[in-house]
Amino acid sequence: MTLPKIRSVRLGAAAAIAVAALSACSTGSTSAQTDAATDPTTSTEVEADAFPVTIEHAFGETRIEEAPTRVATLGWTDHDHALALGVVPVGATKITWGGNAAGSTDWFDAAVEEAGAEAPVRYDDTDGTPIDEVAQLEPDVILATNSGITEADYKALSKIAPVVAYPEFPWTTQWQTSLETIGQALGRTALADEVEDETQAVIDTAKKDYPELDGASLIYSYLTPADLSTIGIYAPQDPRVSILRDFGMVDAPAVADAIKEGEFYGSVSAERASELESDVLITWVEKPEDVQTLVGDKLLGEIPAIAAGNFYAEPDKEVVMANTNPTPLSIPALIETTLPKIAEAVTGS
Repeated sequence: MTLPKIRSVRLGAAAAIAVAALSACSTGSTSAQTDAATDPTTSTEVEADAFPVTIEHAFGETRIEEAPTRVATLGWTDHDHALALGVVPVGATKITWGGNAAGSTDWFDAAVEEAGAEAPVRYDDTDGTPIDEVAQLEPDVILATNSGITEADYKALSKIAPVVAYPEFPWTTQWQTSLETIGQALGRTALADEVEDETQAVIDTAKKDYPELDGASLIYSYLTPADLSTIGIYAPQDPRVSILRDFGMVDAPAVADAIKEGEFYGSVSAERASELESDVLITWVEKPEDVQTLVGDKLLGEIPAIAAGNFYAEPDKEVVMANTNPTPLSIPALIETTLPKIAEAVTGS
């Protein structure tokens, strides 16, 4: 099968630009943001006999009768997966946290530029699912495989176009599952398999480059000086955690007790800090000086990985975004910008 133009210089060609931009703490977009969608752009072909297709998900099942041509996405990863399959969405969620000045990401923008396409319309979901904005684009499918839409949202969106929701719980869909599901929805299942295999090859190479990650126990936490009484912990099923298991890391035993079924996040009292044993702790902070506040706190400083110097706190939200929402487009950027720092934290260097 001929690979799409968007991947003509290896998987995540866009990531090379993204890495350079992230390293420079870029906040600009690599492609122009438009106010309205134009004609849809695709660089791959629909497979024969791909439609009709029925896809099961958390709210039931969705039947797509024919190949979609106007694709709208919700959540923070579906647009990446569609683009990795050569389909440029006409609309996508604005990245309001960790995005660039255009409300996008550098790897996505670079891939759009590589495809010679126009950027999708970006709608803001800060105040809830932007149903009216999606409707204005007249999509013929809405992808929400890794989103937080509710059943009420699903019913409202389904009046606009067929909706492909997450398979089980909001915000917890693994990148492989999203890619495979979107491959079905867009009639590109074989290509989705190729993209997954190529992405896995990139991951496997990184595993060899960072052997210290193999078997290292992990807590991915959220710590903030605004509330030193609580230790936030991301669930094993959260994509930012599961992607690190792809590199050989394992969940610390203490994580399971903090998470309820179906949740991507939990918390424990800071008074239990000394119980949170792990080889490494990863977190993100609003600003670099927050790190010393956390380390110096009488309770949080007792987290074993912090006390031992085996922790990594990232202040650059764009770098965090690559880890938070792994996709075939963002994973190369994650490997370049984040994996070396995690490896240093594991070894205490």
